[in-house]
Amino acid sequence: MLEKTKELFRQSIVVRFSGDSGDGMQLAGTIFSNVSAEVGDQISTFPDYPAEVRAPQGSLNGVSGFQVHIGHGVHTPGDECDVLVAMNPAALKQNAGFLRRGGVAIVDIDSFKKADLEKALFTTDDPYTEIDLKAQVVEVPMTSMVKAALADSGMDFKAQMKCRNMFALGLVCWLFNMPLDGALHFLQKKFEKKPAVYEANAKVVRGGFDYGHNIHASVSTYRIESDKARPGIYTDVNGNKATAWGLILASEKSGRPLFLGSYPITPATDILHELAKRRDLGVKACQMEDEIGGICSALGASFAGHLAVTSTSGPGLALKSEALGLGVMAELPLVLIDVQRGGPSTGLPTKTEQTDLLQALYGRSGECPLVVLAALSPTDCFHMAFEAARLAIEHMTPVILLTDAFIANGSSAWRIPDEDDYPEIHPNYVPEEMREGWRAYQRNAEGVRYWAIPGTEGLQHRVGGLEKDYDTGVLSNDPLNHERMVNARKEKVANVARHIPEQELLGDADADTVLVGWGGTYGHLYTAMEQLQEQGRKIAFTQFRYINPLPVNTRELLTRFKRVIVAELNDGQFAHYLQAEIPELNICRINKVQGQPFLVHEIVDQVNKIMEG
Repeated sequence: MLEKTKELFRQSIVVRFSGDSGDGMQLAGTIFSNVSAEVGDQISTFPDYPAEVRAPQGSLNGVSGFQVHIGHGVHTPGDECDVLVAMNPAALKQNAGFLRRGGVAIVDIDSFKKADLEKALFTTDDPYTEIDLKAQVVEVPMTSMVKAALADSGMDFKAQMKCRNMFALGLVCWLFNMPLDGALHFLQKKFEKKPAVYEANAKVVRGGFDYGHNIHASVSTYRIESDKARPGIYTDVNGNKATAWGLILASEKSGRPLFLGSYPITPATDILHELAKRRDLGVKACQMEDEIGGICSALGASFAGHLAVTSTSGPGLALKSEALGLGVMAELPLVLIDVQRGGPSTGLPTKTEQTDLLQALYGRSGECPLVVLAALSPTDCFHMAFEAARLAIEHMTPVILLTDAFIANGSSAWRIPDEDDYPEIHPNYVPEEMREGWRAYQRNAEGVRYWAIPGTEGLQHRVGGLEKDYDTGVLSNDPLNHERMVNARKEKVANVARHIPEQELLGDADADTVLVGWGGTYGHLYTAMEQLQEQGRKIAFTQFRYINPLPVNTRELLTRFKRVIVAELNDGQFAHYLQAEIPELNICRINKVQGQPFLVHEIVDQVNKIMEG
């Protein structure tokens, strides 16, 4: 028996799967996340994969990882892992630094031959000593075990090796006392059209689970102590999928059909994939020839009365800028989702950053204001996608929703909301009593242009990128009229602040210092606040979702504090914006631009240094 030398009861645990990009680590991690969500655990995941299409097998550049944090009080994927699965020496070398001292390292010993060690640039035949690994090492002959298990399957060696990840998954499920039913159900659904492939993977995952009971070794195991979850239907959802679902709900709540015009770009492409599946819900998803075609098709759909959406990542946002300005000039509802990644240009397409903020705020010609929002987490992408659509439709403006690669690819356990949890969305249609003599740029009391759906009798009109007369809607080059229209568009966006929540403050309201973030860094900053409070620090915390316009209480809230520490994954863009909007703030900055999310201890250390002067 694999002796459970110590069964550790923990509120949460972290496991990291790592191997070659073809070893299926993302799939193994995703299934383990689903299993955890189904048993009621909170989860936070971090898929970390290389940008290379396929680096040489066994090389350091080709390592792909998937880290998942499960349990109670989970807000981040964790700074360190309790268990590291390494399918080859390169995976061990690249990821050993994430394994906590005394943790468990599970390695496929069949892949640790001399040639494998040399590919990973090890200089000795003892990799554990060479990297000073302080862990419980479990050497498992995964390759030979899988080969033996599938000897009668009729599968060739290459196909058999694609199942190694399932052996590792089964062993990890045993290690954490997780039932296999959820994993088997996931596999059955994934391979429902390939029953032979399902049977092979199911046999291997059971083999990995049983292996934990049958070898003679010792290792710590873990049992999670979790609170009871709120009753409801739970699923594991990543940010891109949640974004797509939030848009679908907004379509239903507004009564406007959903149209997506988009072009594939990492890491936003999954939004296009997800919406393309939903023709059963009336969704029209069109893959266009380029980024410009994507947004222009969406603008045409918006003019025609659709909830129009386009999705992209940083370089694509730059390409869409002129057409985005057309949306501002025409005053059409449009949602643009920007899944931020490392830049500039092609940059780091599979890595995360928050470096598109100033581009979203100002990256267009002329005075061109629009609404800018940011999602906090994978599950919050659902809510903020709904919010983006609501504000776009009710205020007749383009809205940019900023997510990032970390929360778009990462996942969390999500309770599917009840339909009544979200309000109806009310399009600003031309009132019946105004239809006679109506003009294209007539506005309601808050300065919002009315939406005239083409085909409605008496509402024939034109909008476009040339300036129009405020009263008649016809082409105008009059200087004073242009200034009037510029101010009208500006005031319309500013008025959105009346229709968004006030900014919330967490932590110690009477502290001298407030930690400030925006978007997808929420979990790391919230956890840092908790750890600082445990150290005896008095500190408050607030995270922004609504960026332009800022919530109405932003100035009052932030000026309470002697010191405002802004932490973000860029070189200080939100800090720069806040300083411009509220010049009297004393702002300190914590910045990271490495294509990686924060580690909690990095924030804690930096805040302590700042507070100590």
